[in-house]
Amino acid sequence: MTKIKNDNFLRACRREATDYTPIWLMRQAGRYMAEYRKLREKADFLTMCKTPELAAEVTMQPINRFDLDAAIIFADILLPVEGMGINLEFKEKTGPIIHNPVRNRKDIDALRIIDAERDVPYLSKAISLVKQELNNKIPLIGFSSAPFTLASYMIEGGHSRNYLETKQMFYNEPEMWNDLMTKIVDVLIISLKAQVEAGVDVLQLFDSWVGCLSTGDYREYVLPHSKRLIDSVKGEGLPIIHFGTDTATLLTSMKEAGGDVIGADWRINLDEAWKMIGDDVGIQGNIDPLILFSNQKEIEKRVKDILNRAEGRPGHIFNLGHGILPKTPIDNVAFLIDTVHNLSRK
Repeated sequence: MTKIKNDNFLRACRREATDYTPIWLMRQAGRYMAEYRKLREKADFLTMCKTPELAAEVTMQPINRFDLDAAIIFADILLPVEGMGINLEFKEKTGPIIHNPVRNRKDIDALRIIDAERDVPYLSKAISLVKQELNNKIPLIGFSSAPFTLASYMIEGGHSRNYLETKQMFYNEPEMWNDLMTKIVDVLIISLKAQVEAGVDVLQLFDSWVGCLSTGDYREYVLPHSKRLIDSVKGEGLPIIHFGTDTATLLTSMKEAGGDVIGADWRINLDEAWKMIGDDVGIQGNIDPLILFSNQKEIEKRVKDILNRAEGRPGHIFNLGHGILPKTPIDNVAFLIDTVHNLSRK
């Protein structure tokens, strides 16, 4: 394997010493960048995801603009569901809509297990293009949804406030729930392994909705399925980042499910989160994305606080507590990245 020139991110994933604290930003390719908005005028979101050349171009936009330590392929966690037989649409200002939500046994039985080459070939092609473009400068992250978040989308039919349909299924029909989660994990294993074969260097699981659960519900209805997914792909030999939002009460259970690095959002202090998960895994996070709408003095103060809480221990990857928001001031993004590098440089 050809060595990555800037491997600080990979070393942090392995809890090895780094030259400085590496940083990348969730949703670092997106609407806050003028380059992205210009491209979006020519193509809708799904077209961009499904056109390898466009997906590669978007992936590289923040890499060409900022001194980031990792790229992440431009895609979406819902892309595999179309191959499962789900009718997916992305609406402007509304987000993803599933027109045939999964609500009963018949719906679950009808779901197909995807073939990556047939159903998501564009993702592997985009990864190959980005790897060529990066030329081993920095690592490339591949990703998927975690099982619970994907199941919730499929059941609710889109965004949800209370996850009524999802919780009704696992409370009232636990066998049906487990059958759905089993199919979803099978699909996610295929998707992640295809990304590994295409050349990604790290995998991240996004459990963006799992914070709606109690610890008991997570452990009963989610943990076994997330663990099976992680166990099934860790044999590929790549670091795995396990991330969720609003998960301060779930971190120890998420660590039990697996991952070399556990992501923490801004609702818990970094040192408290690291104490919960233990020193045998790395941690990713965890500045509030809205801090980037403040002034640079405040940004520097928050960066110092997080770095002080990390205490220079190997295994810290600096990131936002969730994705970067549209309209985020571009100069503040550059300032954040440079400040993390400058204040943590050994």
